Amino acid sequence: MRRNLLLVLCLIGVLSANAQQSEAEKLIPKDTIGPWYTNGTASLLFNQSTFDNWVAGGENNISGTLGVNYDFNYKKGDWTWDNKVIASYGIVKTRNSSFAKKTDDRFELNSILGKKATERWSYSFLMNFRTQFTKGYNYGKDEFGAEIREEYTNLMSPGYLMLGPGMLYKRDDNFYINLSPATSKFTFVDSKYTLPDEAYFGVKEGESMRYELGFSAGMYYKLDVIANVTFENILGLYSNYLEDPQNVDINYQLNIVLRINRYLTTNLSFQTIYDDNAYQGLQVRQVFGVAANYGF
Repeated sequence: MRRNLLLVLCLIGVLSANAQQSEAEKLIPKDTIGPWYTNGTASLLFNQSTFDNWVAGGENNISGTLGVNYDFNYKKGDWTWDNKVIASYGIVKTRNSSFAKKTDDRFELNSILGKKATERWSYSFLMNFRTQFTKGYNYGKDEFGAEIREEYTNLMSPGYLMLGPGMLYKRDDNFYINLSPATSKFTFVDSKYTLPDEAYFGVKEGESMRYELGFSAGMYYKLDVIANVTFENILGLYSNYLEDPQNVDINYQLNIVLRINRYLTTNLSFQTIYDDNAYQGLQVRQVFGVAANYGF
């Protein structure tokens, strides 16, 4: 676990050593209304494959992923309020599968309110919320070999909410670190899914919420490695004081955008999560493709 975290931090350090501001990035329109600043993109990744008498093998499939990455930030006097929404949903349908299956499904809101204490440090209050849009399933085969599925997750099952005061170090809009030593974490589930021995996201059987109190650390770092290539790093760490504080939850996201022109980009989205209440090991999600983009 420590080795994985070290590799992530080393990667960020290496990238920052080679960072430079892209001239193309400066030309991207950004909206400012009074003390509010907004900037975001919507993207659509699409993939389709067809095989007909292809002796090497293959399975016809069609897939698509719709994503939104949107910032709306406030700054006036000593006060700042930074907000980021990340949402995406993707499905794939293959010829030999009875069901269309999700390739991506998430909604996340990050919000940090800050009141300046020194030039770069602020008193802060953190809010982070995460969930999914639609039902998730476990897939298998019945006794006759037909594909079956069992509903396992849904909207707000699980849903995560983190709240807590802390201190914010902010160099600029592209780099900040927030430390919160008294963060409350709520895990919400539908009680109909819960399992014995807190096997369903750490929530006890028959209940619908789990409460934790602990230390959280969050970092955001966006940089231009070379012209038209942007790396966005989002790292979240959490240690629960009330139970197994040595088991640090990790949520790391890396979004790489290679800009082709105003409307087309090559996107790589990588996310890894360690949360022993959800799964005893690393969860990994990776999406890669050419996307049509719309800035707003």
